[in-house]
Amino acid sequence: MEEPDRYSRQTIFPGIGFLGQEKLAGGFVVLVGCGALGTVIASALVRAGVGRIRIIDRDFIEYHNLQRQLLFTERDIEDGIPKAVAAERHLREANSAVLVEGVVADFSRTNAEQLSEGADVMVDGLDNFETRLLMNDVALKLKIPWVYGGAIGSSGMTATFLPDEPPCFRCMVSAPPAGGTMTCDTAGVVNAVPWIIGSLEAAEVLKLLIGTAPVSRDLMVLDVWQRSCESLPLAGFVSADCPACGGTYDFLQGKPRTRVTSLCGQNAVQIWNAAAVGMPLSQIKERLSALGPVEGNDHMVRFPIGEQELVVFYDGRTIVRGTRDEKVAKALYAKYVGM
Repeated sequence: MEEPDRYSRQTIFPGIGFLGQEKLAGGFVVLVGCGALGTVIASALVRAGVGRIRIIDRDFIEYHNLQRQLLFTERDIEDGIPKAVAAERHLREANSAVLVEGVVADFSRTNAEQLSEGADVMVDGLDNFETRLLMNDVALKLKIPWVYGGAIGSSGMTATFLPDEPPCFRCMVSAPPAGGTMTCDTAGVVNAVPWIIGSLEAAEVLKLLIGTAPVSRDLMVLDVWQRSCESLPLAGFVSADCPACGGTYDFLQGKPRTRVTSLCGQNAVQIWNAAAVGMPLSQIKERLSALGPVEGNDHMVRFPIGEQELVVFYDGRTIVRGTRDEKVAKALYAKYVGM
C-alpha cells in the first residue's frame, strides 16, 4: 500500500502538485543505458513516482563502475548480474509502486522501435554517439521527446529534443566520430559530473511528463573543475538539410555504418567502422598507454585488456581477440576505441 506522504515534498512544490504527481504515476519512460548517468536518472525517476520505467543496458558491473554508478554495490559484482537486472532489483526495493523493467540487451536497429514503442519520454544514459543517433531516429519516427546527456572528464552537457521542433540531435552531431574518440575509460570522469547531468536530465523528464512547465531549449555545458556553465540556444544548431529532420532515418533503417563479424576459425570478433578510415593511431596509443602496456606502429595498435586484446588498424578495423561474443567485443570497442 502506498504511504500517503511518500511524495509530499513534491506535491507541495507548485510546479508538480497533486495533479502533476498523478501525471507522473501514469508516465512511461524508456532509459537507454544504465551507467553513471543512467543510475542517477533511474533512481531519481523511480523515487519521484514515475509509473513505469524500462531500463535497457547490455553490460555487467565492474569494480571501477562503483566510483560513479550510484545504484550498484560490491554484492552485485559478486553475484555476477547485469546492470539492468541489478538496477531493477534495487529500484523495486526503493519504490515498489513503480513498475521497473530491466532489459538486458544491446539497443540496436533490430529492437530499438519495439523497445521504445509507447514511451512518453526517452532518456539517454549512453556512452557512445552512434547509439544516440539511433535513439534520435527512433524518437523522431515514433514522435517521442527525448533528453540527451553526456559526461567525460570534468565536463558534461545535456539538451532536450522534441519531435516536432528542430533541431534534432543529428543537426548537432551529423555523424559519429570517426574513431579514437575520448571515453570515460580513457579520459576518466569526475563522479560529480554524471551525477549533475543525470539529475538535470531527470528534471527535464519530469517536466515533459507533467507538461505544464516549459522544457529547456538550450544545450547546457558545464565543467565542475573550472566551475563554468553556459547555455547555447538550440536554435543555433538547426540544419536545413538534416536527413533525420526530413524523415530519413539512416541509423535506424539505412545501411549499417559499423559491421561486427565473428571471425571464422578464430576466437575473435572484427568491428569495422566505415567512417573511421585513417584512425589516429598515435593518439590512441598515447591514451591507452596510461592504462597499460601498448604496442604499435604506423599500421596498428595492440592493447591487452584482461583475457582479451584489442588490435586497432589504420583502416578503421578493430579486432577483439579472446572472445566470440559480439556484445562483449562491442562493449570493449566502445570503451577503449570510441564508437
